[in-house]
Amino acid sequence: MTTRGERRRRVASGKQEEQDMVQATALPRNEAGIEAAIGVLKQRFGDQLQTGQAIREQHGHTTTWINTQAPDAVAFPTSTEEVASIVKTCAKYGVPVIPFGTGTSLEGHVNAPAGGICVDMMRMDQILKVNAEDLDVVVQPGVTREQLNTFLRDQGLFFPIDPGANASLGGMAATRASGTNAVRYGTMKDNVLALEVVMADGEVIRTAQRAKKSSAGYDLTRLMVGSEGTLGLMTEITLRLQGIPEAIRSARCSFRSVDDACRAVMMTIQYGIPVARMELLDEMSVAAANSYSKLSLPETPLLLLEFHGSDAGVLEQSETFAAIADEFGGFDIEATSSAEERNKLWQARHDMYWACMQIRPGTKGISTDVCVPISKLAECVGATQAKAEELGLIAPVVGHVGDGNFHSLVLVDMDSAEERRKADEFVSWLNDLAISLEGTCTGEHGIGQGKRPYLQKELGVATRYMAAIKAALDPDDILNPGKILSDRG
Repeated sequence: MTTRGERRRRVASGKQEEQDMVQATALPRNEAGIEAAIGVLKQRFGDQLQTGQAIREQHGHTTTWINTQAPDAVAFPTSTEEVASIVKTCAKYGVPVIPFGTGTSLEGHVNAPAGGICVDMMRMDQILKVNAEDLDVVVQPGVTREQLNTFLRDQGLFFPIDPGANASLGGMAATRASGTNAVRYGTMKDNVLALEVVMADGEVIRTAQRAKKSSAGYDLTRLMVGSEGTLGLMTEITLRLQGIPEAIRSARCSFRSVDDACRAVMMTIQYGIPVARMELLDEMSVAAANSYSKLSLPETPLLLLEFHGSDAGVLEQSETFAAIADEFGGFDIEATSSAEERNKLWQARHDMYWACMQIRPGTKGISTDVCVPISKLAECVGATQAKAEELGLIAPVVGHVGDGNFHSLVLVDMDSAEERRKADEFVSWLNDLAISLEGTCTGEHGIGQGKRPYLQKELGVATRYMAAIKAALDPDDILNPGKILSDRG
């Protein structure tokens, strides 16, 4: 068994990062406990517990290049009581529990490195209560963001967090998701008011009430948000809502270079314009969007923006941005309040993964993200493009640059060992670069399995205190083991 010291030496040498990117480490399995737990749960849940190979592999599926590690069974609870029953049984026999939403996470969060029981939350998909006067809603974890916003539309309300994929709200809370609207509305940590959580022993707790603020004790809500299922299983979520803006106006602007675009972003933020969305596409991404989404944009770096407010307010904001963009050589500036035109533009942004995959058919797209202070954004994006070119990699860049977060999608021929090695090197280098610029190795994808080595580099001794929290709340390490922390201390 690898000792703690050996793990640390590997992380320090940079070798373990490369290995972890393509091969998730297996953990010791409790074969007798797994068999016993499945027997008990099968009696209790019948067809709500499935052990077929295809469905198990589907629930171990990961959308990155980390190898799939399937659970031994998949449970489909419909209530908090059923989730608690599953966790109590697993706790009794020392069996891992892995929560599952829609499976759109990107760093191996739903893998089962020690086997165990996957708890699929998608049948817990009820919108329990809308408190329109208080601008909040109570939902089960299997509700998706699109489902919620469709339900809310007639009430003049919406939930602003938009990570692109139609993810479940439970998964979004567990990974502390954000997305295109985060620059104005924040991330999941800013929009979750309270949680109902099943803890490692099967006990059910509430982390807070519906009040918009509280000074009552430790903030367990934010402790759970972003914990990736390692501290508890969320079964009910109270979310902050927003009123649908009176007016929405989108704008786009092309630039001669990524550096010019990033400097326009910095000035826009410093000027205090309350921009709701601010997205960057580099020249390669714009070319892909033109081809895939049938657009005719200049194939140079592009900023997409959206402004929310009154008719007069959004017009003033877009005009102020246009003046700023002009200072940095912005051209082909267009703005619109037409819903059809806005939706076409933002749909193209949300389709960027598929658009970029068409640049090099037959390859696998490896999406990685980092986030840096706004003042370091131009430097980081420019260096990222240069590094990809140096290594001979195709890696288009898109990003939520209003808060310094961007993504690089590396298109890799998985049959080429040399290309996989270069992609490993690139991803490792990018994480290290972001950390060196006082940023983070992940702005919204989370740690999961893939970014564990970088968490130690980023936070150092603070990870020991994270491990202490994990040990206190889950002493037998049954909740999504092998995620976030590289070891237990």
